[in-house]
Amino acid sequence: MNEGELRALSFASADDSEELARAELYGLLSRLWWAAPDAALLADFAHAVTQAPVPGGHLEAPWQDLVSALRSTTAAVAAQEWDALFGGVGKPELFLYGSYHLAGFLNERPLAALRDDLARLGLTRDARRGETEDHVAFVFEVMRWLVAGDDVALCNLEQQRRFFRAHVQPWVETMCDAVLAHPKAQLTRALAELTRAFVQVETQGFDLLD
Repeated sequence: MNEGELRALSFASADDSEELARAELYGLLSRLWWAAPDAALLADFAHAVTQAPVPGGHLEAPWQDLVSALRSTTAAVAAQEWDALFGGVGKPELFLYGSYHLAGFLNERPLAALRDDLARLGLTRDARRGETEDHVAFVFEVMRWLVAGDDVALCNLEQQRRFFRAHVQPWVETMCDAVLAHPKAQLTRALAELTRAFVQVETQGFDLLD
């Protein structure tokens, strides 16, 4: 990545528009990895700007591709693809859990380590949601909170870096690569491309802090 691409991440003050853009992108990715987009979300994207959070950066092309993919699908088609990849009876074709990509199995040590760190942050899983905490949507929502939350003792750059390095960077790109290699991934392919690009940008940004 060149210097211009790194403009997508500047780690400014909490009230800066670029920090807000980071938080919003984490939130959007969390929603899109949690479940197939419904009609309301697709309607929002029918009017979404195609400009990435930072024009000309590493995120511009994958953002435009995702917007285009969301505009060209329907809720029914998106749900069908989602079920084919991540749902169904028995073992899904793709997994969205950190433990699987780090240890090869679900509910392994990476999940236990994540739960320990969540406890230190005072966070717990909503028992009404069936997915474990190492689901990609969950860890992205934690990152959104660490970027935009009001508790400055916890929601600060150092906590972001620690959580990202421990629970996002080690496996999310691997998950995206698995999605991109799957022949049934169409809409999800665009989501994986944007996710991978965003993780790369965040990784570079945190590396500059060392």
